[in-house]
Amino acid sequence: MIPGLVVSLGLIAAILYFVDLPTMLAAIKSANYGLLALALALSFGWLGIRGFVWRTLLRDAPSYKDTFLTLGEGYLLNYVLPFRLGELGRAFLLSRKTSLTFVEILPTIVIERAVDIAYSAGILIIAVPFVVGAEGAEQIGFVMGGIIVLGLAALYFLARNRDWAVRTFENLSRRWPVLQRFGGSFLGSFFDGLGVLTDTGLFLRFLGWMTLNWGLGLFQYFIIIRAFYPAATLTWSLFTMGVTAFGNAIPALPGSVGTLEGAIGGALTLLSGDQSTALAVALTVRLYFYLSGGLLGALALSREGQTLSGIYLQLMQLRARETPEPKG
Repeated sequence: MIPGLVVSLGLIAAILYFVDLPTMLAAIKSANYGLLALALALSFGWLGIRGFVWRTLLRDAPSYKDTFLTLGEGYLLNYVLPFRLGELGRAFLLSRKTSLTFVEILPTIVIERAVDIAYSAGILIIAVPFVVGAEGAEQIGFVMGGIIVLGLAALYFLARNRDWAVRTFENLSRRWPVLQRFGGSFLGSFFDGLGVLTDTGLFLRFLGWMTLNWGLGLFQYFIIIRAFYPAATLTWSLFTMGVTAFGNAIPALPGSVGTLEGAIGGALTLLSGDQSTALAVALTVRLYFYLSGGLLGALALSREGQTLSGIYLQLMQLRARETPEPKG
């Protein structure tokens, strides 16, 4: 947690140093609350579509209700627990509600997050040419997008050549029996989860839901930004959303504290020159994260009789159990 702590505290200190807090509060008071109310409603719509995204990757095996509630639980865990445990958490929690195993569910989350990064890279590449002072930033998008495409291609190759991959692993791991036993129990279910990549119709349906999800998210960002910057254009939301997606990948405290504010604030400051209003937008986005995903997750955990501390202990035990012990 130390790198994330250092990055988050450093960004928070920088924000507090450069931002004029009275001006920020004035920007919040003068915002268009009608647009902000619409944006809040869109937050719940975004979550609803994201439920269809994940359920499609799961081949519609779980009910939508279980998928949707577990999605909220995962977001809540990411907001409050370290190590991005929300991603493991939703795989773990959904495995307890359905016949799917943890290892079958995990690849769907890997695919979902990889495609998220690919979309954010594309959005950043599209937006940068229209933003003065951001020249060269599109290179980040090309690099990250290229890495993700290669990664998805590798996963597709493994899914299409499952038997070969298993045999290769067994041959390479013969000198390490513990690793071989771990891999033998892991790979079969993992490849079952990757099967969505080889089902063209299902994968296209997933991309359709994902495109709709990102389109709604882009519109929501546009509405929030317009509530504070009436002259903002669609390019502002494109650039801000692309930068924010990459900013959230930087090590940080749970919930991307500091990095989210730094990414949104930095992008909008470059576009507007107004650091204080930019921070007001960033804090609004964070509030909406907590009001949508956080509230849904809290209600779902309460309904199932779960606590955050209990889930944290179970996830740490799961991490220890799924990690093979080194021989000797």
